[in-house]
Amino acid sequence: MTNRVASTLGVLWPPVLFGVLFLGAWEFIVWFWGIEQFLLPAPSAIWSALAEEIGAVWEATYVTGANALVGLLLGVALGVAMSFVMMRFRIFNDLATPLAVALNAIPIIVIVPVLNNMFSISTEVPRRLMVMLIVFFIVLVNVSKGLRQVQPLHVELMRSYAASPWTVMVKTRIPNAVPFLFTAVKIAAPAAVVTAFVAEYFGGRQNGIGYGITSSAATSNNDVTWAYVAGACALGVTFFTISVGLEKTTVRQAGPRRPGGATT
Repeated sequence: MTNRVASTLGVLWPPVLFGVLFLGAWEFIVWFWGIEQFLLPAPSAIWSALAEEIGAVWEATYVTGANALVGLLLGVALGVAMSFVMMRFRIFNDLATPLAVALNAIPIIVIVPVLNNMFSISTEVPRRLMVMLIVFFIVLVNVSKGLRQVQPLHVELMRSYAASPWTVMVKTRIPNAVPFLFTAVKIAAPAAVVTAFVAEYFGGRQNGIGYGITSSAATSNNDVTWAYVAGACALGVTFFTISVGLEKTTVRQAGPRRPGGATT
């Protein structure tokens, strides 16, 4: 237990120290050069605004986090399922890959208004669908890569024992794809948060971090704007930390495996 605590502290203290130094330097620069608050508020001013508006910031963070989480889960599930289909049917891979690339190339600012017109303005469905599309592509590319980049020797060995395609998939391809999946999730988790609150800029319900940022910026409440930004940062870090924790827990239970790569 002591070794585990020491290891955890060894991992945590560098980013914590960097964060403290960064905020201290920020505070000093604002004070030393006398930067006006409407240009760049000091961290102390942002903290005061966050303390005053904690209820509104928390509610907005909860809404954006829920949208990001639902979209993330749907995107991961759909991406993994589509990866297996594309692995099993090569013709489907040839047909679906260009479509997925084309969808990913369309900017968020184009898709979100279209989705808002398709669904009721009082629903969160457009934002969650937007998150799902972004996550889907990240997971699809990486899991497909993990399923295919198997050592030929391993596949030939399985076939020499008359293993069925399903057995090869379960015993060889899926274990090889697991590291790729977790790497994709670590990329997709913060991306889901970013997509969720960026989608809030383009219509829909006025209740998330994106709306909080735009409304406070429009009234020149820059310290409140940065308080919402801090909420978005905390949400992104939380999503990433949870994804890392899930990866470590899974690897610890399954045993060490060869690390996979990822493609953004």
